[in-house]
Amino acid sequence: MHLSMVSKILGLFLMLFSITLLFPIVVSVIYQEHTAQAFFLSFALTFSLGLLMWLPYSRTLNELRNRDGFIITVLFWVVLSVTGTLPLMLVSEAHLTFADALFESVSAITTTGATVMTGLDQLPKSILYYRQQLHFLGGIGIIVIAVAIMPLLGIGGMQLYRTENVGPSKESKMTPRIAETAKALFIIYVALNIVCTLAYWLAGMTFFDALTHSFSTIATGGFANYDASIGYYQSKLIYSLCIFFMVISSLSFGLHYYAWIRGSVFHYWRNPEAKAFLLVTLGGSALVCGYLYLNSQYGLGDSLIHGTFQLVSIMTTTGFATDNFSAWPSFLPFFLLVMSFFGGCVGSTTGGVKMGRMVIMAKQVLREISRLVHPNGVFSMKMGNWAVPTRVTDAVWAFFGIYLVVYYSIVLLLLAAGLDYVTAWSATAATLNNMGPGLGDVASHFGDMSTFVKWILSAAMILGRLEIFTVLVLFTPMFWRRWGASRGPPAGILAVRNRSLRPPRGGASLPVVAGQRRPGRGDGPILLLAGKKPGGGRAGRLCRPARRRPPMVGRAGHSPAPGSALVPGADCCHL
Repeated sequence: MHLSMVSKILGLFLMLFSITLLFPIVVSVIYQEHTAQAFFLSFALTFSLGLLMWLPYSRTLNELRNRDGFIITVLFWVVLSVTGTLPLMLVSEAHLTFADALFESVSAITTTGATVMTGLDQLPKSILYYRQQLHFLGGIGIIVIAVAIMPLLGIGGMQLYRTENVGPSKESKMTPRIAETAKALFIIYVALNIVCTLAYWLAGMTFFDALTHSFSTIATGGFANYDASIGYYQSKLIYSLCIFFMVISSLSFGLHYYAWIRGSVFHYWRNPEAKAFLLVTLGGSALVCGYLYLNSQYGLGDSLIHGTFQLVSIMTTTGFATDNFSAWPSFLPFFLLVMSFFGGCVGSTTGGVKMGRMVIMAKQVLREISRLVHPNGVFSMKMGNWAVPTRVTDAVWAFFGIYLVVYYSIVLLLLAAGLDYVTAWSATAATLNNMGPGLGDVASHFGDMSTFVKWILSAAMILGRLEIFTVLVLFTPMFWRRWGASRGPPAGILAVRNRSLRPPRGGASLPVVAGQRRPGRGDGPILLLAGKKPGGGRAGRLCRPARRRPPMVGRAGHSPAPGSALVPGADCCHL
């Protein structure tokens, strides 16, 4: 683990982030507001902090490891969220305490869209722009981390979308290097924002509103410049454009990359995850629109536009509103919030569990049903033409399990804080899914919640954005053990892979004491054996599977249990 490199990179991020604080100053000057001093002070403080973190290690050059990636990913959101509170606290018109400012900053950067602020129509333009700019920055950060970094860390089954194979088939293959991938994603992201801005502007928005709402639309954030959200405009054309861009932003940016370099759009339908997302969106919209019309909530035309808009907005975890959907009849408000768990595609700015994981879990359920009907059958699971490894399905189910545990733990904390069940359940869904609006007391805003509740929900937004495991892994003792960050196993430990196994030449049978996977050395698990350090070697020997030999020592198809003796049967080489 290289803490010097972590400090260097975070300091660089802070200095880059501080430069973006100059843009609200320009907005303040254009609209003749008195917020420039607050933004400049925020810029100076943020830049100074970043410089102090970067300067001592500016000449440090070390190779980053997976553990450094976890720390940088988590601290990136935490540090930027904390420093993002400065303008919100320093601008007197915002009237925010630190807890309120932190909630607003976290919500903006994680593209959640939940807000504690009211009276948006009267706020300075510079503050409104700043909130939306945080959406923009958070959106591109989410895309780069989700597509280029998290798959490398193997978080929650996201190795299914590694940078060299972003989608479940080769049709969405991207550039293998993180820097090149980030550059391509940034160009696509900015291009979508430009097109969305022009579309909103031509549809009747002012240029300022068009620009700022494009930030929140492409980032699927949900912040608006008015208390009535996007419903302020009362324009079906604007609603339709917003629906289109929310759907586009919910598809994997890996697929957008492929469309950009190949000039084709047919691959969207061939992609299993994108296809499932579009079908579920279409089916959910039909259900909501039909129920609104049959219950005489709206006429046919209004039922179609409001029902489709709200379903797409909630399912993509954007959070825009054209009407108060919490007052809709019967089960519809709860149905909409349940749809937020599906979210969009992996590699997009959406929150929730993600459609790719939902598809894998559905296929796994169908496979288990088939096994019950045909006990002796062999059933493989595929995403398109790509066979899904068992490790990915295990990771997906583990992610879903911990997601439910974290979700209901937060619900219980909110209930203990005095909230009613509907408010607690919906507030957790709104924040953990990075969706925004809720039901009950949080249907319009979160400003009436206690400080304790705001802290809990701020943490929930970060947990949801970082796929939970990214944060939880930092609290495990094994993450901080020196061995995990070293170049190899310590002296006296031999690394041996599965299948047939044997100790080094001339050695006796050795007991298994631990296991660890070494990246880039194959897919089989590594068994670590207690023994003496081989003469002249480093920490031990890496034993690869032997060819044309029995598949396993001991019981067929099983690895030796810890403490069991091993016999010759594998080819070993020095680590």
